[in-house]
Amino acid sequence: MKEYRYTIILHPERDEGGYSVTVPALPGCFAQGETLEEAIALAKEAIALHIAGLREAGEPVPEESDHPRAVIVDVAA
Repeated sequence: MKEYRYTIILHPERDEGGYSVTVPALPGCFAQGETLEEAIALAKEAIALHIAGLREAGEPVPEESDHPRAVIVDVAA
């Protein structure tokens, strides 16, 4: 079984609590968890299911070769 590496983006849900997760390299792949740990675990499951769906449909599985970086900057405006 091949291993893949993807960047996941964790979005804090201020109103509901927890985190929603997106996977930039896999459009349409989402997850949500109450804690950071749960969100990451559910994102891994969502990615595996997404890949399985792509394979079943005969679609190529995107691979992320250049991982995006997030940088926080302060801007006076």
